Amino acid sequence: MFKKSLWGGSKEEKVLHLIEKHLTLLLESCQLFKKAFSTSDSVIMSKVLDLEREGDLIRREIITLIYEGAFLGFLRPSLCQFVEIVDEVIDEVKEAAQRYILGISFNDLIKDECIKISNLNEEASEVLLLSFKSFCEGGDLREKNLAIRICEKRIDEIKIELFSNLLNMEDTKNFWHNKILSDFLYSLANISDLIEDASDALQILSVSVR
Repeated sequence: MFKKSLWGGSKEEKVLHLIEKHLTLLLESCQLFKKAFSTSDSVIMSKVLDLEREGDLIRREIITLIYEGAFLGFLRPSLCQFVEIVDEVIDEVKEAAQRYILGISFNDLIKDECIKISNLNEEASEVLLLSFKSFCEGGDLREKNLAIRICEKRIDEIKIELFSNLLNMEDTKNFWHNKILSDFLYSLANISDLIEDASDALQILSVSVR
């Protein structure tokens, strides 16, 4: 009833469907990244780039529909902000994938920790999708928002330890390799930060429609 009473028109329904598709694509990107990284498969990793291009198309369609008059005026800026943040997350997954494809080498310690981060990114993106579905039905998002914050906190802890270990490694003396590896680790860890930003934006949107 909440969805029907608040969203109403066919244009609004289409936007909600596209946002859900956008979030599903984010989840698929995180899943694909984790699989490619865990199996050291650059061919699979390259498919993440295709998903990012598909995400751009979905984002443009959503923003166009909103500017064409979908939803009440006071909701449009918040909806656009949420969609843009989700797209930033997909972009960040792509950035990490591109850097991986360049041929970074990982010792066992770094690889194991990156797999942990990839698992947490997948978990957070799945919770964000579930949170949006709950939002559409008028549900309470606080528990899901908290779950995303926990994922982000755990990734921050791993990131601090990773960079600490990186400074003391003897097998990463080459400047450009170190630079690309550092950028890769930053992108991988930043995915959860952006998912948390998207979750916060959705929480604000949820409060604004009550």
